Amino acid sequence: MRILVVEDEHRIANTIKKGLEQEKYAADVAYDGEEGFDLAVTEDYDLIILDLLLPLMDGLTVCRKLRERKVHTPILILTAKGQIRDKVEGLDSGADDYLTKPFSFEELLARIRALVRRPKNFTQTILTVGDLTLDPKLYTVEQRGTKIILSNKEFSLLEYLMRNAGKILAKEQIISHVWNYDADILPNTVEVYIRNLRNKIDKPELRKKPLIHTVRGFGYKIGEK
Repeated sequence: MRILVVEDEHRIANTIKKGLEQEKYAADVAYDGEEGFDLAVTEDYDLIILDLLLPLMDGLTVCRKLRERKVHTPILILTAKGQIRDKVEGLDSGADDYLTKPFSFEELLARIRALVRRPKNFTQTILTVGDLTLDPKLYTVEQRGTKIILSNKEFSLLEYLMRNAGKILAKEQIISHVWNYDADILPNTVEVYIRNLRNKIDKPELRKKPLIHTVRGFGYKIGEK
């Protein structure tokens, strides 16, 4: 899952980014409104965390302009302005939720989970494909009752595949959802991680047919067929 953090206070922005990455999210940071707006309209994000008091373009303007451009990514406003009229103005501008500074990171994570569950693709709490189950909240993967140990990136990749079970996902789509915008991705990086996943969940002694499939010339998909 990929999140954009638009926050001009570098310490807060980088702390949020680090915390999100520890929770297995991919996170990009923009330190002003114009950069945040540009990233939000050109990249594919699952959630935007948006401060209001931003240089170059304030958060309310960013929010309004994104909705005018038909960008429907969930927006969580994060700001020190906590008066009711400020919250109403933010929500009326198209934001989906509002969190006032100072805040606990646990509450931020809870708000994120609540927002990303709203779209159609996020209605399931536990994802299941064949004999494989993934719990995004507990960060666990099990196959036939046996826990599968994955690295953070392997988990994020598997979660993205399972949320889109049956769909063919191009390498570019996978990179944009699993890795940060500024990540140094080599051409075969996705292939390496797909191979790692196969070695853990598609072992011949456990499965007659693999769950992860390569669709040559197009990308990858997960499913029993």
